[in-house]
Amino acid sequence: MLESLITSKTRQRILVKFFMNVATNGYLRGLAEELNESTNAIRKELNNLLEAGFLEKEASQNKIIYRANKKHPLFSIIQKIIRHHIGIEAMVDMILQRMGEVEKVVIIGDYANGIDSGRIEVILVGQQLHASYIDKLGVKIENEIKRKVEFFLMEEYEDDKGLVIYENHKPKE
Repeated sequence: MLESLITSKTRQRILVKFFMNVATNGYLRGLAEELNESTNAIRKELNNLLEAGFLEKEASQNKIIYRANKKHPLFSIIQKIIRHHIGIEAMVDMILQRMGEVEKVVIIGDYANGIDSGRIEVILVGQQLHASYIDKLGVKIENEIKRKVEFFLMEEYEDDKGLVIYENHKPKE
């Protein structure tokens, strides 16, 4: 879907980087190395996204740091498109429908850092999760989103690392 809307692979990867996790930021050379692209290609796309208002920049020491512009009127829409492109929305829906009482879903690893590596690491937090069903569900999710998914089941997760994509705010009894 994203490929038909945005034909530049470099622009797609930059949007994934900054809109998958809004806490993510980057600078020109770091992005060029991370995305394995030339600095000129990265600079061109950063400038286009800045001009459109999708990114903002800030000078820090002798680097220009880029991040998603959360104040842009289309920010939430772009973020939803990116998460749909990655398959996060479909994955969360399938997890919540079939995994028992899920309290929290946290993305860790590459995707939490905005890197579309093809392998999504997911922590599922909850009591009495259907652990025996996770293998079957994992295969269904992988077929749906076309990415490898690795699940980690936990009863508690209080670490601030990762990207929380679902949290049930029901009070505990």
